Amino acid sequence: MISEYHRPASMDEALALLSRKNHKTVPLAGGTVVNQPRDESWAVVDLQDLGLDTLQQRGNFLEIGAMVTLQGLLAVDGLSPALRQSIQLEATYNLRQVATVAGTLMAASGRSPFASAMLALDARLQIQPGDKHMELGEMFLSRPDGLAGQLVTSVTVPLNVRLAYHSVARTPADLPLVCAAVGVWPSGRVRVALGGYGQQPIMALDGPEPGGLEEAVRIAYAEAGDTWASAEYRRETAVILVRRGYEEASSIPVSA
Repeated sequence: MISEYHRPASMDEALALLSRKNHKTVPLAGGTVVNQPRDESWAVVDLQDLGLDTLQQRGNFLEIGAMVTLQGLLAVDGLSPALRQSIQLEATYNLRQVATVAGTLMAASGRSPFASAMLALDARLQIQPGDKHMELGEMFLSRPDGLAGQLVTSVTVPLNVRLAYHSVARTPADLPLVCAAVGVWPSGRVRVALGGYGQQPIMALDGPEPGGLEEAVRIAYAEAGDTWASAEYRRETAVILVRRGYEEASSIPVSA
């Protein structure tokens, strides 16, 4: 439950509140996670007055303010159709109106379509204080306390990566049992992220070419069994989805 509410007018004030040691203090973005019922109490720092809701294209990169909503990102011209698909599968229209890009990534589980697609795109986080940068995959591994006292202010993704996303779920409205996002760079670099299982999406492959693609997928899902699906089912399904995704991404015309 929320025990304190703060709405700072500056980044310095927000960071001072988040770095307090005597009371757990967390950022409040869209509120879709923080407002869920919990036994523990915490103070929240509302970020809406910090100007973190901007979108800027810098060459072949899109810089997304941490407070941009999923629906706001969905409306960006030139966004990859596969990334649009992952956003639409992530949440309903009403939730997309309030859920923010950074908040969704920070709270994402392995079943997140959006986080899987962003991992395949090699999304980078800008973090304050110190104007630091962090790979999305590194952030996933550092949770839950790796960013204590710090704040993600923006997320940057490349616009010239050819992306494909495929998934299997019990119903069209469900989060995936298996999903695969495949990014292909103009240079030939290939990144494959797998979702549908675990605490965060899995980085199965990041290399200069697709050599060993299917073997990498099978290794990544070697022990991916849970109450939703067996590891064998996920492995064989993921191989099919990744093969399809690579063929699709490779057929997309190369951007500058």
